[in-house]
Amino acid sequence: MANSFAQPILRTGDLAEALRVARQLLELADTNTVEVDFEAVARTPQELNRLLEQMPEAEWWAYGPDRSGSSDGDALPSDHLPVFLRDWSRPVHTVEVLLSAAGSAPVMVRWDFDGWPAAPEIGLGPGGTRGAYVTLVANASDLDLETPAELHTVFVHVKQIEAERAPWLAAQVGLRVIGDLVMAPL
Repeated sequence: MANSFAQPILRTGDLAEALRVARQLLELADTNTVEVDFEAVARTPQELNRLLEQMPEAEWWAYGPDRSGSSDGDALPSDHLPVFLRDWSRPVHTVEVLLSAAGSAPVMVRWDFDGWPAAPEIGLGPGGTRGAYVTLVANASDLDLETPAELHTVFVHVKQIEAERAPWLAAQVGLRVIGDLVMAPL
């Protein structure tokens, strides 16, 4: 995945609404090829068990000041809570199950697809795969999942050179950008 720049377009306490907006954005995109990346911070054994049940192959590493332990060794993630989990290239139909398994744990769902549509009214042709993502962050206020929150945020990702595509995309789903364009973590 290449670096992209993300801009929030919706912040809500209603996860179903955030998921609906993410799906509306995906309807605009070229999704001939689409997959989902999933990240979460599990703080309790219950969160960890629910997430690993759905993502048994997830990479993990200790999260926080004691950053020892990861899936690269023989350690058990339950011995290193809290842990950060990452699973790549998930099928789209797993999103709801993964969000349900996460419960109130901070999670990030990123849809990766072929590109954004042309936006001729702002002088942009179709956008390619680099920088074309939709992200739903649940139970956190940031893309890095560092600040737990009771809100959920939808971000559109664009190439930095095509920053004007973000407000255009927001307008296509009846919204506007509500924060700064920031470099998204890998």
